[in-house]
Amino acid sequence: MKILLINPNTTESMTRTAASAAKAVASPGTEIIARTSRMGPVSIEGYYDEALAVPGLLMELAEGEKAGADAAIIACFDDTGLDAARALASIPVIGICEAAVAITGFIAQRFTIVTTMERSRLPLEHLVRRYGAQERCKVRAADIPVLSLEDPASNAHARLQAEISLALEQDRAEAIILGCAGMADLTRQLRVEFGVPVIDGVAAAVRQAEALVSLGLSTAKGNAYARPVEKDYRGELAGFAPASLLGRSG
Repeated sequence: MKILLINPNTTESMTRTAASAAKAVASPGTEIIARTSRMGPVSIEGYYDEALAVPGLLMELAEGEKAGADAAIIACFDDTGLDAARALASIPVIGICEAAVAITGFIAQRFTIVTTMERSRLPLEHLVRRYGAQERCKVRAADIPVLSLEDPASNAHARLQAEISLALEQDRAEAIILGCAGMADLTRQLRVEFGVPVIDGVAAAVRQAEALVSLGLSTAKGNAYARPVEKDYRGELAGFAPASLLGRSG
């Protein structure tokens, strides 16, 4: 089984962090193929970054599917471009926020997502409502710029710890979801520190992707995720016509 892991920002080191977390939980025989977007922002922090990350994401998805991937994971907690990706691809596409929320619902009645910047909190609250967990899940922001997660000299880890402490005390959270793929390498350490389940969306998505492939399931194409209508795309986006990306008719 081949699972395509796409980092929709353009920072290679964040791809390596997510890929390491994915490989750590993948089943024997599952190959993790990690790709970094070749166009777009270096990090995704808010709606503007998210919008401009989608074309690069779709390009990597199309190339990965043509190369034989059985499923794909979008390694950004905003579930960047998830609906567009599901419409484009024939293979299952998993968002790490949806995966984390779904799997945490099996083990906790109340849980909190701790994300990076305040500007990311509201989009994640919208996703929580979309995934039907608004009565069980709260979202907190630790005021951490995404790229500072990779800087040992920053106080990112201390801020994350402080926000988790508040979630456990004030939200009465029974589990914590790490709201950024760049936090994936902190999961085990934080479980030990706080003594509660700490969930990384990348790991959750790998297991869910494996399950879908094993069950022979993929995205329904009857309505909302029907293949894009074939038409001309103009200007800088001319190459993003569905047939151009995937080498097939709409």
